[in-house]
Amino acid sequence: MDIPRLHPDTIEQVKQKADIVDIVSEHVVLRKQGKDFVGLCPFHDDKSPSFSVSPSKQFYYCFSCGAGGNTIKFLMELGKNSFSDVVLDLARRYQVNIKTLAPEQRQELQRQLSVREQLYEILSLTAKFYEHALRQPQGKVALDYLQNSRHLSQETIQQFQLGYAPAGWETLYGYLVEQKHYPVELVDQAGLILPRKSGGGYYDRFRDRLMIPILDIQGRVIGFGGRTLSDEQPKYLNSPDTDLFDKGKTLFGLDKARAAIAKQDQAVVVEGYFDVIALHAAGITNAVASLGTALSVAQVKQLLRYSESKQVVFNFDADAAGVKAAERAIGEVADLAYQGQVQLRVLNIPEGKDPDEFLHTHSSEHYLSLLERAPLWLDWQIQQALQGQDLKQADQFQQSIQAIVKLLGNLPNTPLRTHYIHQCAGFLSQGDARFALQLEENLRTQVRGQRWHGRSQKWEKPTDYSLREAAEAQLLRIYVHCPAHRLEVHNALKERELEFSLSHHRFLWRQILDIEEPENREPQAELSQSYASWEEPTEVDLLTALQDRCTESPEEIKRVLHILQLDETGKLDILRPSLAIRTATASLERIMCEKRCRHLLKMWEEATQAILADPNQVQILDSLEQSLDAAFDVEALRFQKLFYDERRYLQELDRQRCVTPADLLEVPQLG
Repeated sequence: MDIPRLHPDTIEQVKQKADIVDIVSEHVVLRKQGKDFVGLCPFHDDKSPSFSVSPSKQFYYCFSCGAGGNTIKFLMELGKNSFSDVVLDLARRYQVNIKTLAPEQRQELQRQLSVREQLYEILSLTAKFYEHALRQPQGKVALDYLQNSRHLSQETIQQFQLGYAPAGWETLYGYLVEQKHYPVELVDQAGLILPRKSGGGYYDRFRDRLMIPILDIQGRVIGFGGRTLSDEQPKYLNSPDTDLFDKGKTLFGLDKARAAIAKQDQAVVVEGYFDVIALHAAGITNAVASLGTALSVAQVKQLLRYSESKQVVFNFDADAAGVKAAERAIGEVADLAYQGQVQLRVLNIPEGKDPDEFLHTHSSEHYLSLLERAPLWLDWQIQQALQGQDLKQADQFQQSIQAIVKLLGNLPNTPLRTHYIHQCAGFLSQGDARFALQLEENLRTQVRGQRWHGRSQKWEKPTDYSLREAAEAQLLRIYVHCPAHRLEVHNALKERELEFSLSHHRFLWRQILDIEEPENREPQAELSQSYASWEEPTEVDLLTALQDRCTESPEEIKRVLHILQLDETGKLDILRPSLAIRTATASLERIMCEKRCRHLLKMWEEATQAILADPNQVQILDSLEQSLDAAFDVEALRFQKLFYDERRYLQELDRQRCVTPADLLEVPQLG
């Protein structure tokens, strides 16, 4: 449909109803400052909060780059959307009656709005259907499970609208389509039924499962989570993404938790539905959970809207899968944490228990005391880096050093870095005071080197993006289409300490890791951790599995379709996989090496200028009649040495990128 010409009344109502703080806080972490809110500007590389939002004026302004305007302009600039698209989205969100200047367009818009309202109606009715089924003889097993295995009261069962999906293949279909006469297309669109692959017709998505409604922030049912009551897999089955439900942007229990999060100034994020339900039943009502996917930045920002001091606690299981889930979640919000935009803590309950299991044998006060003692995210990650390591063994000692340097190198605050460097030196020295002093200086040097590593976009050339795009795509293409070379790709990434840095490539790589991990372990492991722990996966049709999995993420799949579907150019790209792996990884490493060179050259120049501008240095130079190098301090000479070391390594990387006659002897993989 063509973009409609909106009636001025609709535009004015949208401006009046759309709250700018509500909209902006979905994209920017805002803190209260007097009557206004401040945060980091999303329109430029902001280092300190220069972005101000005024709720009284319904206006935003950046004192650094000059960006400013109302809610509509903010969304237009941020998403590069048209005026009409933004107004239409806001009108649907705030339930504003849409009027257009063209009657035929008005009719189509009303039809679209009617569809959404019918979807809400169908989902609400389905929740009541499942609730009723739970109280029938067919739901006895599910009800017994809730009362006896989960120890839930009738009040809690009713509060969370828990229900039961009968075991029949067409029970819900018959109720909604045949009895209530809802169009089958709409019931399908709500994610409740599936088309049969052969023979026509539909069948129920959820069968013989304990049903948990998922509500939006307004308390409307938008989807379901279903837990099996038998050995059927998967154990938990969620609704697919629909027009109303996006599991990557939804938090279970937020509709019930937001008031408590605001009151207690803290949000607790747990792993499962029943962890949330158990905590709420115990009076700890500021708990929410993600929906079977890794916690995203968008979900965390939702929570931060309700916490004045931006406090979030991750309480994941203490077993290996839970630790991995916590590390993955931290990785998603690491930028916010390093910038101090979120006060992040991590709680692992002793003995590897989850909150639901813990509360069966402990009081809510005991849980709250654990919550109060939860360490800051960085302290927790340092503990994980040292846990199980024998620091008397040289290799394990070095691994611990490398992990800590990587963590501390990203800290932007100098006093905080100093604090953690001193603390970690104490841990690593194991009580040896003299060794601790040496370690502290060594750590400080390595952390400084990590910060020079060139991760900042400041040192990246415009051409680097296209080179990185091509090299990363080539590695993924080989991995997907050349199974015999998958271990070779993993080893190359591990040896060169490379990660996929472009978002759409990270998305595809995470799907691959999830599919290949034994027993479908928690998805999206931290990329750098994945290389070290990767094992040869069981045989799997990776391409088919990826195509099936990615259908739930249409936007991301568009950007990696050229990797999954080989054209003639793509086939040539993987003709000699080993050669392509070597040249692609060398290219990626070269980009990083060039960035380090540019950074080191700049630091060397600044150190030189500082020496020449120092009267004392010039006086020493004149009196001693020494060369300029003799006047340079150790720091400047070190920059010089590091720069030339990187330049030499660049030559080696260029050699690796060249094709030799021996490379051409590799047998092409045809077909």
